[in-house]
Amino acid sequence: MKQSSDCCHKEKPNKKDSQERTSERVDLLFWGALSVVTTLMLGEQFFSSQLSDFIWLSKLTQSTHHMLGEIWWGVAIGMVFIGLLSHIPRQFVTSALGKGGTFSGLLRATAAGVLLDLCSHGILMIGAKLYERGASAGQVIAFLLASPWNSFSFTLVLIGLIGVQWTLVYIVLSMLVAITTGWMFDLLVKRDVLPANKVTDAAQEFKFWDEARSQLKSVEMNVSLFTNIVKRGLIDSKMVVRWLLIGVLIAALLQASLDESTFQQYFGPTLLGLSMTVFVATVLEVCSEGSAPIAADIVERGQAPGNGFAFLMAGVATDYTEVMILKETTNSWKLALFLPLISVPQILLLAFILNS
Repeated sequence: MKQSSDCCHKEKPNKKDSQERTSERVDLLFWGALSVVTTLMLGEQFFSSQLSDFIWLSKLTQSTHHMLGEIWWGVAIGMVFIGLLSHIPRQFVTSALGKGGTFSGLLRATAAGVLLDLCSHGILMIGAKLYERGASAGQVIAFLLASPWNSFSFTLVLIGLIGVQWTLVYIVLSMLVAITTGWMFDLLVKRDVLPANKVTDAAQEFKFWDEARSQLKSVEMNVSLFTNIVKRGLIDSKMVVRWLLIGVLIAALLQASLDESTFQQYFGPTLLGLSMTVFVATVLEVCSEGSAPIAADIVERGQAPGNGFAFLMAGVATDYTEVMILKETTNSWKLALFLPLISVPQILLLAFILNS
């Protein structure tokens, strides 16, 4: 009887723990942002005439409705791409990094960063793992700077917001900053200014083409595969959509609160506007997906394409989460702090040229 009683006592806490774990898994940030955005969209769709008496709220609903109308198709295609990417082993991308300390290795690391469809925080975890597996400091830095907003889904969102021309310009310039910064890191490591990665036995055992052929032969094209791709796309894109919704809300609030002349005064193509943009990008802890609508607002209303580029890049280069993870991964404050020290001047120079 005693044993039976003990068993009963053990079951109750387990049920409670299970309920607590279930509640902890509820993404309040996602559902909260989705609820607010949905409410604003419905308000603009069905009650726009009634809301016209409330100027600020009317601007808020209009801005939200306009931005979502511009990017929904990019998000939808991005979800499908994310679902496809979830079926491709990450090792196929990371194996392409090549040898550390070489220019070809930097080019490969930059390309690998562009190919991975993850937000800045997800990229950080992979970057740390690459360093642990023997990637050079330059490769990791190039990978981090090229990755967060050059992904396929994020590129589609940017095209919807600022057009193909500026999106391509931003991508090329960000890759240039990534390669230049990575090259300078490797150079400083060779000159013993920065510490070298102690893990040097990172030979690429993975045979890309052999594995690719083997994987393709095992793939069965059927309804189950298609369903799984869609399902994984919806699930894995949740983090992306969460920050995208938050970015839309922040941009809509800016549009509703600041008229065009005031916005141009603070975020226009001037030294003050560029300084304010970099300051906000540094302080505002928004994931890469959330930065797109804000950057687009700077480009359109601020008439400052350079500031838009600076907002996207400075958010990555000066992110304190990124600096701290680099410090923990490399055990070097110097290496971590050299990321903004080397990359930010390049970003400011390119932003100034774009504004001109």
